[in-house]
Amino acid sequence: MKVLLVKDVYKLGRAGEVKEVANGYGRNYLIPQGLAVPATPQALRMAEKIRQRAEKERQDAAARLQSLAERLQGVVLYFPMRASETGKLYGSVTTRMIADALQDELQLDEPISHRQIDSEPIRQLGVYAVRVRLTMDLLPEVRVVVYRQGEQPPALDGAPEEAPEPATAAPEAEAEAQPAAEAAASTD
Repeated sequence: MKVLLVKDVYKLGRAGEVKEVANGYGRNYLIPQGLAVPATPQALRMAEKIRQRAEKERQDAAARLQSLAERLQGVVLYFPMRASETGKLYGSVTTRMIADALQDELQLDEPISHRQIDSEPIRQLGVYAVRVRLTMDLLPEVRVVVYRQGEQPPALDGAPEEAPEPATAAPEAEAEAQPAAEAAASTD
């Protein structure tokens, strides 16, 4: 099914473009939501007006949201989570949690929806770069640091903070095990 986009649709196209979409996607989502109209000859004549109006709206939105994008660019969010020994989380850091943390961190007048966070749920410990979709062209990145609850967060360069090396811990364990082995041998 061919549709004329009336509004910008993320990962599909910009307003004024004609796109080929699946019948169900067009009929059940795009057209009822007011995002597109069927690509009839009458609608195609309106395409240039739609394109011009959308370009003006995009410029207005970009000007309005530019300061918010600059504030978001340097934000680092910390999430202490329970995790297994392998670093897999018991649960996940969801887009809703990230949106709420952004709201709390920046005290925003205009709320950020969890649908604007361009990320899958985070299920591993680590440092992640997550994009926030303000407009199709304005995608600032925030850093999300997920670390084990009760420990220090990892350093921001991605490497964990100073941790004991396994090689230094092993000789101590061997030294403690040696007298126990000698004592067991002497009793035989």
